[in-house]
Parts: sequence; C-alpha cells; structure tokens
Amino acid sequence: MRLDPEAAPAGAASVDARPSPPSPAAPLSAGMILLFAVASGLAVANAYFAHPLLDIIADDLKLSRATVGLVVGATQLGYGLGLILLVPLGDLVDRRKLVMLQSLLSVAALICVAFSTSGAMLLAAMAAMGFLAVVTQAFVAYAASLARPEERGQVVGAVTSGIVLGILLARAIAGATADLSGWRAVYLLSAAATLVIAIVLFKALPPERRPPAQLSYPRLIGSLFVLFRQERVLRIRAIIAMLIFADVTTLLTPLVLPLAAPPFSLSHTAIGLFGLAGAAGALGAARAGAWTDRGHGQRLTGIALALMLFAWLPIGLLPQSIFYLIAGVLILDFGLQAVHVTNQAMIYRVRPEAQSRLTAGYMLFYSIGSALGSSGSTLVYAFAGWTGVSLLGAAIAAIALVFWAATLKAMPSEATRAVTANPAA
Repeated sequence: MRLDPEAAPAGAASVDARPSPPSPAAPLSAGMILLFAVASGLAVANAYFAHPLLDIIADDLKLSRATVGLVVGATQLGYGLGLILLVPLGDLVDRRKLVMLQSLLSVAALICVAFSTSGAMLLAAMAAMGFLAVVTQAFVAYAASLARPEERGQVVGAVTSGIVLGILLARAIAGATADLSGWRAVYLLSAAATLVIAIVLFKALPPERRPPAQLSYPRLIGSLFVLFRQERVLRIRAIIAMLIFADVTTLLTPLVLPLAAPPFSLSHTAIGLFGLAGAAGALGAARAGAWTDRGHGQRLTGIALALMLFAWLPIGLLPQSIFYLIAGVLILDFGLQAVHVTNQAMIYRVRPEAQSRLTAGYMLFYSIGSALGSSGSTLVYAFAGWTGVSLLGAAIAAIALVFWAATLKAMPSEATRAVTANPAA
C-alpha cells in the first residue's frame, strides 16, 4: 500500500493490505470500452424508466398519486443502500463474477416490476431494482481497473458518457414504449436487453488478475469511511460532486411544471424528449478524461464550473423562449459531465486497490446532492417560480466554483499531474 502523509497512524486500522494490482499490458480495445458504456447506460436507465410513467402505473394498479410517488423514492433508497453495501464488494471479490450476478438478478427484479399486481409488490421490486442498478458503478470501477494508468481517465470518460446517455434516453424510451405497448412492456424489454448484455459480458470480460482480498466484509464497509479520512482528493471531489448534481437536479426536477403549463403546454412525451437536448453536451464532454490524463484536470474543472454558472442565464430566460432553455441545458450538461469525469479520473489515481470503494464513497455524495437539489428546487418553485429556481441554481454553481478555487492548493499533486505511459509495461 502506498505511503501517504494523511495515512492512519501506527496501530490504526488500515484500509487495505493488498498491493496495487498490476497495470494491464495492453490498452483496452474500443469494443470493450463500448461494451462497458452500453452495459452501464442500460443499468442506470432501469432506475429512471419510471419517471414519465407514474400516472399510468397509478391508473393501472389503482394507486393514489401520493402512493405512486413513493416508486421513485423506493428506487433511490435501494440505490443508496446498494452504493454502501454492494459496490464496495468489487474490491473484495472477482468483479467479473460480481457484475454477472448483479446483471442476472437485475433481470429477475425487472420481471417482478413488470408483473407487479399491487403497490406493495411494485415498491419492493423497485427497491430491489434500484439496489442492483448500482452495477453501473461497478462497471466504471471495473473498466478503470482494466485500463492502463495513462488511459484511465479517457476510459472513465467514455464509460460515463454511456451512463449519462442512459439517463437522458430513459425517459424518451420509456414514454415511446409505453405509448405503444403499455408500461409493463418497458420493463420486460429492459429485462430482455439486460439478459443479452449479461451473456455478452460473460463471453467478453477478461478474468481478473488481482491478488486475493485481505479484508472481511464488515471491515470492507468500515474502510469506506476510513478512505474519506485518509484521502483528501476524495473529500474535495466528493463535495464538488454533491454541488454539481444538486445544481443539475435543481433544473431537472421542477422542469416539467413550466413546460407543461401555458404558454408551452407540452405533452409528457414531448417533455421526455426534451431531455435529449443534453445528449450533445454529454457526448462533447467525453474528452474530459483524456484531458485529465494529460494534467489539465484542474483547469478543466474551473472552466466547466464557470460554464455551469453561466448556463443559468439562458435557463432563466425560459419564459421568453424555449430555445434559451435548450441552450442552457446543453451548456449545463457539458459542464456537469466534464467535472464528473474529471472527479472520477482523479480519485481513481490514489488507491488503485480500492477503486470500488472510492466509487461508492464518491457516488454517495452524488446521491446526497441529487436529493438536496430535487427537494430544494420544488420548494423554491412553489414560492418564487422559475426565477427563484434559476437564482438557486446559479447560487449553487457559484458555491461550487468558489469551493474549487479555495481547494486548488490542497489537492494532492498525484491526482492532478499528467500521467505518461510506462515503457516497461
């Protein structure tokens, strides 16, 4: 284990006793990276399909609007528990077997969702599906562990692009499929696609070359919190993640309210398709990982956070024209993914043997930020309308930018410097 000035003192429990895994001898192929991106995108989409379907699910199962609203909460609760209890397992067991098992169990959970006959059954199945959907984070850590150090940021960027596209496409696909065949078909189709992906993964994923684990499961979960104490880069980048995801959900959560009301009066299908406006920004930010590999991560973070702050100017002009909103969403999504990919590329450098736990800890703050943004923005919209939401979003973006600037000198150099190829590898 590497020596660290912030490491636990003598006699304290260490995070891990394993040496760093050997660097791969060859770079990951484009096909393998694409497979990771597709698998990650599909896995995360499962947690977002329900958002545009809540009204027809309620009508089908004869649920009140208050009860069906718990569907999203149950999914997010399951996802949060999965981050703590499931994702860290990637540092303890064979990742290939772990993602395969999670994928197959996800198929079963999706089928249970599709055949739910009561509210209780639906909520339980949704919670299980959310718990297993964290396999998307296991894919990110898995891809990072297989990548060479000098390409790790680029690989993380490509896989994360798949995740963002999965989130963006989930609403549109769910709405279109439900219009054609009903809401249950959405989950049956996803179950079939997940099964196909699991078969492809079984044939394509290489075996792990890591030494055997030295931790028990309780110590593994406990070490997740030790990592926060020991790794400054994780603390800083997790807080930035919390702020940027709070900023984005501040936009996305109340967005349906002004778009569904006059003068726009858009249908739910049209609002779902509106999310695709962010796809171009997400794809454009895919290069963020490569720039981080070259040592430009801090500069890129500052530029991206400044863009996220600027994006709220056109977003605030929504009452004048919907095209201002589209421009703002493009800029905001570009900044979000650029920072998100840079964050992950940096934290994966400090503990190669703990990449799954680093992912879990980082994504916990992502979940906290998403929850704060969602709850805060709806309250603000009720009292101050779209102008209030825009001011709240701009304030969060400004706080993130100030926090980044204040922590520039505190970031460990190993997380920010350029990574070059090792000729001996």
